[in-house]
Amino acid sequence: MKQTYYITTPIYYVNDNPHIGHAYTTILADVLARFKRSSGHDVYFLTGLDEHGQKVQQAAEQRGVDPQQHCDEMAPRFLELWQKLHIQYDDFIRTSEPRHVSVVQDVLQTVFDNGDIYEDEYEGLYSVSEERFITEKEAESGEFRDIKKLKEKNYFFRMSNYQQKLIDHINANPEFVQPNHRKNEVLGFLKQPLEDLCISRPKSRLNWGIELPFDTDYVTYVWFDALINYITSPGYASNNAGFKKWWPADVHLIGKDILTTHSVYWPTMLMSAGIALPKSIFAHGWWLSGETKMSKSLGNIVDPLSLIEEYGVDPVRYYLMREMVLGQDAAFTMESFIKRYNSDLANDYGNLLSRVTKLIQKFFDGKLPPADDESDEGKHVKESAVSAIQKVNGCIDSMKMNEGIEESLQFIRAVNKYMEKMAPWKLAKENPKVAGGVLRTAAEALRIGSLLLKPVMPNRTEIVLDTFGSISDEVKWGGLTDDFALKDHEILFPRIDAKKTTVNDAKEKKDNPEGVILYEDFEKVELQTAKVLEAEKVEGADRLLKLQIEVGEEKRQIVSGIAEYYSPEDLIGKMVIVVANLKPATIFGIESHGMLLAASNKKELSIVTVAGDGIISGSKVY
Repeated sequence: MKQTYYITTPIYYVNDNPHIGHAYTTILADVLARFKRSSGHDVYFLTGLDEHGQKVQQAAEQRGVDPQQHCDEMAPRFLELWQKLHIQYDDFIRTSEPRHVSVVQDVLQTVFDNGDIYEDEYEGLYSVSEERFITEKEAESGEFRDIKKLKEKNYFFRMSNYQQKLIDHINANPEFVQPNHRKNEVLGFLKQPLEDLCISRPKSRLNWGIELPFDTDYVTYVWFDALINYITSPGYASNNAGFKKWWPADVHLIGKDILTTHSVYWPTMLMSAGIALPKSIFAHGWWLSGETKMSKSLGNIVDPLSLIEEYGVDPVRYYLMREMVLGQDAAFTMESFIKRYNSDLANDYGNLLSRVTKLIQKFFDGKLPPADDESDEGKHVKESAVSAIQKVNGCIDSMKMNEGIEESLQFIRAVNKYMEKMAPWKLAKENPKVAGGVLRTAAEALRIGSLLLKPVMPNRTEIVLDTFGSISDEVKWGGLTDDFALKDHEILFPRIDAKKTTVNDAKEKKDNPEGVILYEDFEKVELQTAKVLEAEKVEGADRLLKLQIEVGEEKRQIVSGIAEYYSPEDLIGKMVIVVANLKPATIFGIESHGMLLAASNKKELSIVTVAGDGIISGSKVY
């Protein structure tokens, strides 16, 4: 029987526009799945969408459609991108599917029957943006938006019952949480008492979710719902052979921002339900734009579709896999993309293909010479091929994708050096048989290198394999067709002229003229009314006032440069307008969470205020 390999991506939030972060994780899973298939494994690759929760319900209400219709219309964006990125998944799950609803309710009932779910009243701060209750410390961090104070009855999962069991499991299974610094992060988190998890939302507040099987007045918390997708897909609760075949998963690929939910919530849920834990949870880093994390709020997300349209799918897949050290953050820049493309793909790989094929066409009528080079140099190329295969497989098994790709390129560079040393263009005039052996050996090495890179670049490598008539996808020496007439091919990777690139330059200027923003950009700005509760001058700063404001039920502090025009007492009680979703900034050593709107002609300044008895703080400004 074949060895199995079950790999998953996170299920992506249905309201998001697919971006380079989504693309990276899914390509990574696809590449790992392809490597495992090529080594003889029986592979199951799962991805999908998280479709429940308050934000989805609100988005649907704003559009005037029901949540299911909203999700049905959003989902194709991901499916279309995965198709364009050549993602070969085995299942694309959506959490609104009936098969998933039944499994979630089955697990909930099991955990409830085991005595690990209880009802209690809870009062605390609730972040609508994160759809969970948060602590005072988290609220003060400025990382959570739309915070409300709630008091309501809910159901709680006795997660605390499994704290020590989870610690013991992590310590006994070093590969359970990877990389190692993430494992240490989780163990550090577990040194503090583990609180029980609120796993319900009353239907009076949220009805777009999966009903609790033991109380239909509630739906389950979106994370309790979403995580269960990993066992829904292979067939949990249907008592079929599929689930026994695939579970436990070999690896859950996740971003580091959802480490706690996957390495604490998920395993404790499984422990309570009596289900085996996954073998490994691997948290990769973030893609940065320069030194800053890519995020919607900052407007610096790279659209993978624009890169694909300009340079093709395979170069984008290659860059993303080669540039990030798994577990660490990586910076995306067009400069680094172009440099990597021109150096690795155009110069090293593509150029080798052009040289070998042109020489075979010129000196051997376009047909593969019959025998390998048996010189010491030729034998060394074969030995290097065997070594490269072993090194690449070792890198993949240890989740060192970038190193595995570099090993493949090192081998290709070695073949280029072999060509330079042997100079078959000179040998062909003096000793055609020896020259033929050199070119045959170089062609076979190109076949090996292409097979090693095929999981990363499935299309362009297929061109190389097709050119030489590769008769086998087995990654070992000796897979060329004798006397094969080489097929014609276009330049594999045309060099990029950085001066003419359009992705971030001409296209940007054309689509977004200077000084003009898109409506989608304006929609990102959240303007809300706020009541000024307190005001005081900032010591040592002539122009700054520190204000304590109320935005709905949330208290905030902002710093504003209006002290020349307003005294503190002038502002108390006024209803002002603030930019509510601005990233917190430190001004004169004081954290400011928002910005006042004001009008100025450089001589005078007037803050924008709102009149009217019906307008309360926290009202949205349109």
